[in-house]
Amino acid sequence: MSDAYERTSRTTAMRDRGRMTYDRDLAHAILDGAYDSSVAFVIDGEPRVLPMLHARVGETLYLHASTGSRLALSARENGVSIAVSVTLIDGLVLARSQFNHSANYRSVVAHGVARPVTEDAEKRAALTALVDKVAPGRSAESRPPTTKELATTAVLSLPLAEVSVRVRASGVIDDPEDEQLPHWAGVLPLRRTAGPPVPAFGVGRPAPASLPGTPTSPWFTAVPLRGRHVALEPLAQSHVEGLFKALGDDEVWQFLPHRRPQNLEEMTAHVSSAAQQHWAGERVPWAQCDPVTGEVMGMTSYHDLDETRQSLGIGHTMLGRRWWRSAVNTEAKLLLLGRAFEVLGAQRVFWFTDIRNERSQRAIARLGASRDGMIRRHRLRPDGTWRDSVLFAMTADEWPAARERLAARLERG
Repeated sequence: MSDAYERTSRTTAMRDRGRMTYDRDLAHAILDGAYDSSVAFVIDGEPRVLPMLHARVGETLYLHASTGSRLALSARENGVSIAVSVTLIDGLVLARSQFNHSANYRSVVAHGVARPVTEDAEKRAALTALVDKVAPGRSAESRPPTTKELATTAVLSLPLAEVSVRVRASGVIDDPEDEQLPHWAGVLPLRRTAGPPVPAFGVGRPAPASLPGTPTSPWFTAVPLRGRHVALEPLAQSHVEGLFKALGDDEVWQFLPHRRPQNLEEMTAHVSSAAQQHWAGERVPWAQCDPVTGEVMGMTSYHDLDETRQSLGIGHTMLGRRWWRSAVNTEAKLLLLGRAFEVLGAQRVFWFTDIRNERSQRAIARLGASRDGMIRRHRLRPDGTWRDSVLFAMTADEWPAARERLAARLERG
């Protein structure tokens, strides 16, 4: 097979021929890198364009459609002539003159006759490729289509024969007389990045590692941690109702830098904010749950993680009043400290607490942490005043003795 597609009358450039290529590998890379495509066809003499999902398998492009769509219906007999366009924008080019503004991009246009896939094995393979295009390995982590679902789904196949690639990957091209103008000119790069996976309501397990945006370093991964008195579950939207019920007390939020959520919508936003911080590498949140009943008791987190310097904080901790002065907080800290020092290899774990929060300071000191000082005007309180924070810390050398004390305290109940 040639490394390049053959030119045809439909794929030969009429202008800017320097940007046109027929490189097969580049065309494949662009098709594989894009999630969506625009499919153009003609119905009753009128042009139509549809946005569609696609997946490439070898030299065939598969398109997902409904059996009742105009495109699928038009393809039933002898196929339908289509043109497929895929574009990846890499940057915006800002010239000194408006006329020379442009964009850096990579695009593919493919022409041909799309035909419906009727053979069951090929159809299933194409749908598997489409699912795995959304997230690698997703087909193994989800239910395959039923016979009824297959019957209502159309898959069209387009042989990749007439294919052209157009690329612009350069800077500003200004006219010589414009180069002395005082206006800023340059390229604004654009990058496609995935946001944090947002679980559907009722989903309690963490997002699969194959999803873009899912943390991969163990430092930024919320794994389940389980003890006799508390189970730490990766925080999810399924915990919202339980958190709202458990933390519905102003005293729980008294010294925290945010107000108590007043309804489920505000608690959902609070949990979503924690998920955003998790995705940004700023925080690793858990829900504190009863290991027997599953009842949500509160939440806690790692924060200010520094994998290079091997340090992290424990905070954003809220526990319902019902469980104050119980073994829950002690065991939760034992689980978090054990993971930090023994699994992640942390050399230092620290805590911040409001200087007015004497109860919290006593609780942190009982863990075996030392008071390292005070950070003045550290954080804003919800009322707009500045909070001075007391800093506590524990080092890896201090951890073995602290672990023994905490374990003994739990044994005593």
